Amino acid sequence: MKLGICNDHAGVDYKNRLVQLLRDRGIEVQNFGTDTSDSVDYPDYAHRLAKAVEDGSVDRGIALCGTGNGMAITLNKHQGIRAGLAWAPEIGELVSRHNNANVLVLPARFISFETAAAIVNAWLDTPFEGGRHQCRIDKIPL
Repeated sequence: MKLGICNDHAGVDYKNRLVQLLRDRGIEVQNFGTDTSDSVDYPDYAHRLAKAVEDGSVDRGIALCGTGNGMAITLNKHQGIRAGLAWAPEIGELVSRHNNANVLVLPARFISFETAAAIVNAWLDTPFEGGRHQCRIDKIPL
């Protein structure tokens, strides 16, 4: 599996730590985020990740910003993206199981790194349930 990861200035530390966690799981990671804490505009990084997921350069993605909302709003403008914002492992599981989220979004300023890691693991380890959930996903595109 190959994952893309992006972040703004609020997510640099967590991104670096999550990259190591992912690599320890044997997952290849491509960085689409900033590597400094200098203020940047999150859409610049969200669009890069979204395009990579849409064109198949990466299988799935993870995005981090302060609240997660800016990344989620931007990512979900792309027709091929289903970005799910998660703040607890149970939400990470459900955005995979019910929404088949191909991008996981984390609020770096509002959760601990341990929680972020648990969310990522739950999201990665939970398969999409399909069935009634697929019918709902099919109704999303305009």
